[in-house]
Order: sequence, then C-alpha cells, then structure tokens
Amino acid sequence: MGLEPSPCAPYGDEVSTELSQGCARGCDLCSEFNGCLRCSPKLFILLERNDIRQIGICLPSCPLGYFGLRNTDMNKCIKCKIENCESCFSRNFCTKCKEGLYLHKGRCYVTCPEGYSAANGTMECSSPAQCEMSEWGPWGPCSKKRKLCGFKKGNEDRTRRILQAPSGDVSLCPATTEVRRCTMQKNQCPEGKRKKKEEQGKQDNANGNRNRKDTKDAKSGTKKRKSKQRGAAVPTTSASPAQ
Repeated sequence: MGLEPSPCAPYGDEVSTELSQGCARGCDLCSEFNGCLRCSPKLFILLERNDIRQIGICLPSCPLGYFGLRNTDMNKCIKCKIENCESCFSRNFCTKCKEGLYLHKGRCYVTCPEGYSAANGTMECSSPAQCEMSEWGPWGPCSKKRKLCGFKKGNEDRTRRILQAPSGDVSLCPATTEVRRCTMQKNQCPEGKRKKKEEQGKQDNANGNRNRKDTKDAKSGTKKRKSKQRGAAVPTTSASPAQ
C-alpha cells in the first residue's frame, strides 16, 4: 500500500490515498491520524484537539463558541477569542454571551456599563440613544404668557412621543418637547380692541353730553334775553289839562 504526504496534514503525518475512499460522509480527504483534512465545498471543517493531535471533522455549521469563515480553499470553524462568549460574528466580536452575562458592543459583562441598561428584558445592553421615538410634530403658535398678541417676542414648541424605551424606563430617553424663540405677529389683542372701543364710546358719550349741555345753555341764554326785552319800560303819554 503506497503512502504520500498530505499538504494539509502536520509535518511527518502521512495520508493513505486508498483511505480517502473510506472517509466519513462530507469529507473529501482524510488521514488515519488526523481525521478529515478537506471537507466538501458547502461544509465547515472543525479541528478538535485530542492530546497532541488535531482531529478534523466536517459540519454543516459551526458549534457554539465558533464562527464560520468561508474561503475559496476551504470553509473553517474559528474559535471565538472573547471571554465568556457563546457565539460570535468574528474572532473578536461576540453576538451571544454565556448565560447570566450581558452583551455590550461585542463583549460580555456581569452588569451593563454605567449609563446603559438591558433592553426589553433581554441580556443586551442598550443606551438612551436607542430609544425609539416618533417624528417631531409641527411647531405650535408663537405665544407668551399664554397670549398670542401684545408682545414682540415669544416662544413656540413642538413635541414627539416615546414609542419604545429600554426596559420601559422613559427617563433614559431623549426629551419629548423642544422650545425655540419666535417673533409674534403684529396683531392687536381682542381685549385691546374692546378696551379701545369702550374708551372711544366713553369719549363719544362725553362729547355728546357736552354738546347737549352747550345747546341747552345756548337755548337758556336766548330765553333770558327775550324775557328781559319784554320786561323793559313802555313810554306813556301825559293827559291833556282840563279846560
């Protein structure tokens, strides 16, 4: 039985070309000492250490603690390098921590870092910036002291709603109200118009009363002058002496 060295096996390991025909399912090339050396194109090869040897096995997906790295040469299962990580996206970015630990930015923690909290009952830490907010509503009218007139400058505000808060704690979310300065429209207040109208009415009444008094006084003066004229002495003729 002829033997030839394998390019995938450690130095000194030998692979039997005849044994390649008897490899496990999904394995294209194998070794008596190191298990599978090359898996079928769609499978991942996982190297497990057994004492001083590494044994290769072929899997459809990588197990917990590993992530799959696809190559044109061969797909491999790479071990996560993050402490207490159960599954990872890459060697240094965890996607799920071991039970009882919190996940934050690809790392595992006993508790969430300061300023963060577990989001919606999960074991993932969330920041206030991750609150789900509605769109801002339209700006309200420009007002001051609850009045829309009578002032040059005022304030206007707009609001939005909290759609979802981390752990239901709305105090971790951004503000729901925004206020800004504004210039009020040059409109006379309704109460100012009424007051001006009342003052104008009073003025008109006063002028009317004055005019009526002046007319009455004028009439009274005329009557007095006529009375004086009637009361003036009438000249008399003396009687002729008796004959």
